[in-house]
This record gives sequence, C-alpha cells and structure tokens, in this order.
Amino acid sequence: MTEGADRPKGSSLRPLRALLPYIRPYAGILGLAIAALLLASAAQLALPVAVRYLIDGGLVADDPANINKYFLGLFAVAMAFGTFAALRFYLVSWLGERVVADLRNAVYRHVVRLDPTFFEVTKTGEVLSRLTTDTTLIQSISGTGISFALRAALNLTGATVMLAVTSPKLTGMIFLLVPLVIVPIIIIGRRVRVLSRASQDRIADSSGLAGETLNAIATVQAFTMENLQGERFADAVRKAFQTGVRRIRFRALLSGMAILFIFGAITFVLWVGTHAVIRGEMTGGQLGQFLLYAIFVATSAAALSEMWGEVQRAAGAMERIVELLESKPGIQAPPDPAMLPEPGDGRIALEKVSFRYPSRPESLAIDSLDLEVASGETLAIVGPSGAGKTTLFQLLLRFYDPESGCIKVDGVDISQAAPEAVRGRIGLVPQETVIFGTTAKENIGYGRPGASDSEIKAAAEAAAADPFIRQLPEGYETFLGERGTRLSGGQRQRIAIARAILKDPPILLLDEATSSLDAESERVVQEALEHLMQGRTTIIIAHRLATVLKASRIVVMDHGRIIDIGAHDELVKRDSLYRRLAELQFGEGRMYGLVAD
Repeated sequence: MTEGADRPKGSSLRPLRALLPYIRPYAGILGLAIAALLLASAAQLALPVAVRYLIDGGLVADDPANINKYFLGLFAVAMAFGTFAALRFYLVSWLGERVVADLRNAVYRHVVRLDPTFFEVTKTGEVLSRLTTDTTLIQSISGTGISFALRAALNLTGATVMLAVTSPKLTGMIFLLVPLVIVPIIIIGRRVRVLSRASQDRIADSSGLAGETLNAIATVQAFTMENLQGERFADAVRKAFQTGVRRIRFRALLSGMAILFIFGAITFVLWVGTHAVIRGEMTGGQLGQFLLYAIFVATSAAALSEMWGEVQRAAGAMERIVELLESKPGIQAPPDPAMLPEPGDGRIALEKVSFRYPSRPESLAIDSLDLEVASGETLAIVGPSGAGKTTLFQLLLRFYDPESGCIKVDGVDISQAAPEAVRGRIGLVPQETVIFGTTAKENIGYGRPGASDSEIKAAAEAAAADPFIRQLPEGYETFLGERGTRLSGGQRQRIAIARAILKDPPILLLDEATSSLDAESERVVQEALEHLMQGRTTIIIAHRLATVLKASRIVVMDHGRIIDIGAHDELVKRDSLYRRLAELQFGEGRMYGLVAD
C-alpha cells in the first residue's frame, strides 16, 4: 500500500460532496465556526483601518494622547483577532475529528456486513487503508482545510523583503523579538506533538481491532456479531476522538498565542516606529506600509501548510471510500423475510443444490446435491480435498446462495430468510479456531452477548476449558493475546467449543480439528465435542475414525457430488473411494472398526 503522501490525486473535487451527509448533523457547530471565521476576518481587516486612524488622528495631529489611545485600540483588535481565530480553529478541527469518526464508523459497519465474495477480490489491507489512511487525509479537508484560505510562499518571501526595504531598523528589531515569540510556541508545540503521537496510537488501536475482525469475518457473521463488533469499534474510535480533541485544545492555544505574540511584537515595534515618525526619522506612510507588510508576513506564514495538492489527495481518498460504501453485499434479507419456526429442531434439507464460486465460475463446487439431515442426527462428511465439504458449510451459513436448488432449515428456504436468523440457529466450530484479542470471558461470551458469568463458566466447564482458564494469571479476565497466542492449540479449540455451547444452537457445524493435536489434547477436546453434540443436529467434516464410527450416517463426497451414504462397515465393503480414504486417514489396521480411537 502506498503512503498517504504518495496517493494519487483526485481528478475532481466532486467526491468531496459525499461528506455533506456527515457534516449536516453538526450544522450548528459549522455555523459557529463560520461565525468565528467571519469575526476573526473582520478583526484582521480592521487592522489597516486602525493604522489609518492612527496616522490621520494621531501622527498628523501630533497628539500623543490620541497615539496611546489608538495603540490600545490596535492591540485590542489584535486580541480579538487571536481569540476568534483560536475559536474558529477549535470548532472546525472538532468538526473534522467528528466527521472522520462518523465516517470511519459508517465504513466499518458497512464492511463487516459484506459477504465473502467481496473479500475474495479485495485485500483486507486495502480495506484497512481506506478505513484509516484515507480518512485521515479527508480530515484535513473536513477540518482545518476548509477554514483557511490558501497562501503562497511567494507572498511570505516578498513581504519579508519589503519589510527590510521599508525600515531595516524596525525589521531588525522584529527579528530580535522573534526568540521571545518562538520559545513559548515551541514549548506548547512539543506538547502538541506528544498528543499527536497519542492520537495516531489510538487510531492504530481502532485499525488493529478492525483488522482482527475482518480476518475473522466468517466467525463474526456466523455468530451474528456484526452489531457487537460495531459497538467495540465505535468505542475505539471514541477514544481516538477524545485524544484528538485534547490535541486540538493545545493546537488552538498554540494558534492563539502565536497570533497574540506576533501581533504584540508588531505592535511594540510600531509603537517605537511611531515615535520615530514624531522625531522625523520616518514618515507616517512608511509606517503604515510597514504594518501592512507585517500583517502579510504573519497571515502568509500561518497558511503555508495548506496546499492545493492536499485537497486533491483528499478528494482521491474520498473517491475510494465512496466506492467502498457503495459496495453491496450479495447476500441480503429479502424485503419480507420468511420467519423460521420457534423453537428450531434443526432439520436440514438440500434439494438439487449446485454452486460455483464467483472467483471460479468455470467449475462446479457443488453439483446437484440432495441431502436430508434429521433433527438430532450426527452426520459425518468425508472426501478428498476439493470435494466440497467446506463449501457445504458455507452454503448452510448462507455466506453464498446456491446457483440452483434450495437449502431448507426447519422447512424454510434460507434464501427467503434473513441471514442473521439462519446463522443464529447454527453453531460453528471451525478447524482454525479464531480467538480475539480480549479476555477469556469475552471470547466465550462471544457465543451469546449478555450471558452471565455463571453461564459462561458453565459453558467452559462443559467444554473442559474451565481448569486451564482458572490457571491463567487473571482467570477468566486474562487477556489471551491477538489470535490467542497465549494458548495452545487444544486450549483454543476448547474456547471455541465453549463459545458454541453458550450459543446453544439446534444445528452444529463441526470442522473437526483434533488431527493436529497431541494425544492428551485430542482426548480432552474429543470429550468436549461429544458433550457439545448431544441433542443437536450435527454435521461434521470428519478427520478421525472416532467421529466416523459414532456418526449416524457417513456421506462420501467427491467433486461436489455425493458418492455414497451409509455406515462405516457398509462403506468399507462397497465404496472404493471411502475404503481408500479410510486407509489413508485412519490407518489400515483400524479402518474396519476393529480398533477404536
């Protein structure tokens, strides 16, 4: 991925119009920011007027009393300018932070609802980049970018040269005063940089959470946890927003102090210059000219960072975000979704189901498959790699819709039901267990948000996970590390089983993952699986003989088709493919069921 500074520029600014719906809820804040901008501009424009009155009413009239009065007035105008400029900066920057926070939430909530087809063709890193880097570029437009007019470096250089031409003595005095102005600004600026780093860290936290969720999108959707993950991400974004607001406060203070100190120094130098005019050392016109150039220097320096290229890059970033927001999930609930009967008994029927992956349209992954699974039945599926076993699970979870035929759960065609309702009836224990970077309690509670501590503990006990969880440093409150790095493979698997037990679904999809475990972990996990399967309709992608022997029926699949269905002993005798698989997977001496695992 390219960095933000190297991103292509937008061909037009029209994509920035998509920000309007996110700005509109904060029209009041925007109105206040515009009012502050107008007042700050009015104060700035009043400075030349104050100079004119100073020259005409003070210098020409040769009235020292009026001179002091006008200088007080000039300083008051400078204070007003600094105050309203700081207020404008704070309000507009707050608006920028808020708009970007809302935009990130909208993008995230949209992405976690997209189906696997989207993630087949889109890299997760690209999604995260749009969620973080692109929105950061947009922040400069929705925030400070719309509050400043562009200034050119030529204006700063030219005004500085003309200051020296107008009065070298006063210009030299300004440069002598620069350290007195710069030192306080540097001190506050360091604090701003610290808060800027903290703000980026909080943004990185939200990006990390998003990356973790997107890498486990199948588990998120299988447990219908899109809303829960959305709330967790919103909390991370809220913390980033609060850190950003603290940074804005110091930036506003920095801006106000810079303006106040700069114009205070200019006012002091002009006071010295005015007395020089009285003494005949310079004319009133030269003094007024010096003042105008000094103002040009100050205002030009403040706007140098606002470049047109940044606006164009932000437009390009918004264009990419709009593309993401306009992506529609292929799997959606129909306008009037069918209701699944309550309570569910877990009956499954597949009728002439055929399916091709969108990324591989040339080959059938499932070919005219017919299958019925009775309530409470345990069905094992075996077959070589590419037979369609995992595809069958994805169709049952409605991550994809069949090309033809239909899948029914409890007598209802799942294509006519809401995906969340279908997935709410199904528990999934995948082969590669997903553990989130949070506590053991929250990982198990993912199966049913809002479950009590006692229910979570009971699920852990049923999954044989309670003993090792209690031995963790903080028990159920122990942070398990990203992807569960603090746990062994068997422990992660038992957490996943506890999660499914807590969900208590009528249908269980089990991609058995005991083959890669050691003998002791395999025994414990197998016992937990047997407890989980009791009283549920269970479909298992079988890797172990123990599972095959205990299944009510065994389905042999190859190339998306059902080759045979039967019991282990029957299939060994009559089906050559099953016999070969049994020899390879289970061991020749055990394939006839003479030795149990």
